[in-house]
Amino acid sequence: MAKSNTRNFFVWIILGLLFFGLVGFGATGLSGTIRTVGDVGEKPISTSTYAQELDALIRQRSAMLGRPITFGEAETARLPERALANVVATRAIDNEALQMGISVGDEIISQRVLAEPAFRGTDGTFSTERYREVLARSGISVREYETSLREITARDLLQTAVVGGLPDASAFGTALAGYTREGRTFTWAPLSADDLELTLPEPSEEDLQAHYDANPALYTSLETRALRYVWLTPAMIADDMVVSEDELREEYQTRIDEFVQAERRLVERLVFSTDEAAADALAAIEAGETTFPDLVAERGLDLDAVDIGDVTEAEMGEAGPAIFALDTGEVTGPFPSELGPALFRMNAILAARETTFEEALPDLREDEALQRALRLIDDQASDINDRLAGGTPLDALADQTALEFGTLDWTAEVTDGIAAYASFREAVADLDENDFPTLIQLDDGGIFAVEIDEIHPPALIPLEDTRDAVVAGWEAEARAEAVLAEADALQSQLSETVSDFSALGLEAVQDTNRTRIDFVAGTPPEFLTEVFEMEIGDVRVVPNGPDAIIVRLDDIAAADTSNEAFAAEQASLAELAADGIAEDIFQIYGRAVQLRTDVNINAQAINAVHANFR
Repeated sequence: MAKSNTRNFFVWIILGLLFFGLVGFGATGLSGTIRTVGDVGEKPISTSTYAQELDALIRQRSAMLGRPITFGEAETARLPERALANVVATRAIDNEALQMGISVGDEIISQRVLAEPAFRGTDGTFSTERYREVLARSGISVREYETSLREITARDLLQTAVVGGLPDASAFGTALAGYTREGRTFTWAPLSADDLELTLPEPSEEDLQAHYDANPALYTSLETRALRYVWLTPAMIADDMVVSEDELREEYQTRIDEFVQAERRLVERLVFSTDEAAADALAAIEAGETTFPDLVAERGLDLDAVDIGDVTEAEMGEAGPAIFALDTGEVTGPFPSELGPALFRMNAILAARETTFEEALPDLREDEALQRALRLIDDQASDINDRLAGGTPLDALADQTALEFGTLDWTAEVTDGIAAYASFREAVADLDENDFPTLIQLDDGGIFAVEIDEIHPPALIPLEDTRDAVVAGWEAEARAEAVLAEADALQSQLSETVSDFSALGLEAVQDTNRTRIDFVAGTPPEFLTEVFEMEIGDVRVVPNGPDAIIVRLDDIAAADTSNEAFAAEQASLAELAADGIAEDIFQIYGRAVQLRTDVNINAQAINAVHANFR
């Protein structure tokens, strides 16, 4: 569905900054005694502001690593220091604005609040009740919100004043766009061992030894960890779980809404202040004077805001029969709703669906068996932990419990069996030879414990133990050398005596006006870089893994400055340059402001905030 472009991004930034911070910190998170973590000049740093910044950095780090990180890992990455530096820098600018007398009047703040769609009522106008309700749900008072709005606006005014006199960056954008959009026309042909009548000789011992000595990395083993482990997953014991048919029938009835679904409709609802207003809107739609999406947009909303999802006829009450009689895209109403008279648009029909007990039985039995297996594993975990703590060896533990014992020579490339679980691989990678086995949960709710018998560091494999791989490596190297030699010979002919690729038996392709930012399929990443270094008429050989490419530059074309794409790129590059320069200058200004501003940090308050993350 279409998204509204009328969102006030400025206000949502502030709400986002405050929503997290004021819930769980301050009076509640710190026992009501610590509200700030320090002062920058005359501006306090609230515990909520610091906590929100730290949380944002932790989330960014987690997203980068693809997993949640612990607070200990955050401390190792020095995220608390970075968070504190960021909020100190911001409050230093706020203090500077205060000292310079930069302020924002009530009228500007009022305009920004009144323009925010989130604070509008059902009639599309600003609602004081809605305003207070939205802020209250987020734990923010009106005063806190408007103070933050005032400070951010003043900060923006100061930044505008600092960087407002920068020169126009359009010349930079023009020069860079002209560079990136230069064109090259070239002819190229791939060459591989399959194109050659190539018969390799048998390698001598000296050949193999020379190749082996020149490529030690190819024949060095990975670090190998000899492991002993026990594990238990729900799937291992699910077949042993006894589930009666009566229990499954009861489960079927409990989940009946999942298996038996009435016919449904995807519906949108637009609420009006009166029946007359809704009726007039419907009349305008039927007369072709407007559309349902246009009416939604006029309210400053998007279609997601009026989407009520999939509904049954019964759920829609009085409006149900009319809605279910509509064709896709049609509108009906007005009908009463819990928010007032409304128009309804029907977007799709979802047919009724019924899965009988007999059809659902296999899935029901499997689901219930797995759930019982999970509960059994949870019940046994405490006893297993006690046995591990008591020093029971892993193989003996398997004899005493439902756990299965195994051994594994693990490297970073082993990803089958228990090593298919990310939690196992992560635990093993961090394991030390002296660590005692502890119970760890698997991704599917299973459990395992693991210990290291021995760690074998990377080592060069003796030639005799890897002879087949060395022979294969020598042959691949020999084929690649033969391809390059043939390509060099053909390149010489194209440069000196022959102008036609086909005369040399090459299947060539001509690419026209390729730019530096293009990519040519079937070529290595550095291919176009090589092409743009060539002069017209030059012929080069470009290695392509075990193969080669022969390329000749045919023409050079300057960027077409009259092209719309050029103008768009020029404007974009100029804007990026201007933004980058402005950001650099303001950062330098900010550092200078910090140097002349008193900063006092309360270590006790910082530690109290950290306690909420542990």
